[in-house]
Amino acid sequence: MLKTSWKYALALVCAVTLACNSGKAPAEAAMKRAEEAVAGAQTEAANLVPDDMKSLSDDMAAARATMAKGDYKTAEASAQAIQQKANDVLAKAKTKKDELTTAWGQLSDSVPKMLDAIKSRVDILSQSKKLPKGMDAARLASAKDGLAAATAGWGEAQEAYKAGKWSDAIAKGTSARDKATEVMAALGMQAGGAPAAAPAK
Repeated sequence: MLKTSWKYALALVCAVTLACNSGKAPAEAAMKRAEEAVAGAQTEAANLVPDDMKSLSDDMAAARATMAKGDYKTAEASAQAIQQKANDVLAKAKTKKDELTTAWGQLSDSVPKMLDAIKSRVDILSQSKKLPKGMDAARLASAKDGLAAATAGWGEAQEAYKAGKWSDAIAKGTSARDKATEVMAALGMQAGGAPAAAPAK
């Protein structure tokens, strides 16, 4: 009788173990695919949509913890959801990259031209024996400082762009453009780079 009871107990343990482990292989496969999806998204999305990437990484960490506890069914479901979320994050990153690429293209086209125009104007004024009406030495010095600041800012924007820090590059580039616009206004220049027309008398 006792021997029979042990047989039943052993059979029950084996059944439970088999039931638990039966979901392990699919869960491990799903986790591997999820890990690959997150790794793939990391390269493209980390600098473009950092908040979304952090959320995705947090979900992956939670899925690993669930897997470690032996809750294979939940871990598998989480891993499958992570794979879809990774695709969504990648799609969002691509859209963001397209937007930033357009914005950077506009900055790259306008800022260098603005800086060249300002430098040309400053050089002309610096070489003039007599400054035009509305311009004095202090104002010219301020313009030179502004040009230096805008030039440095644009240089930082380019470095950020080369490093793949898209959002930072756009922010710095926009700041440089705004500073250049301010200097041009102080010098009486139009957006095209020419001195503003004198008002009619």
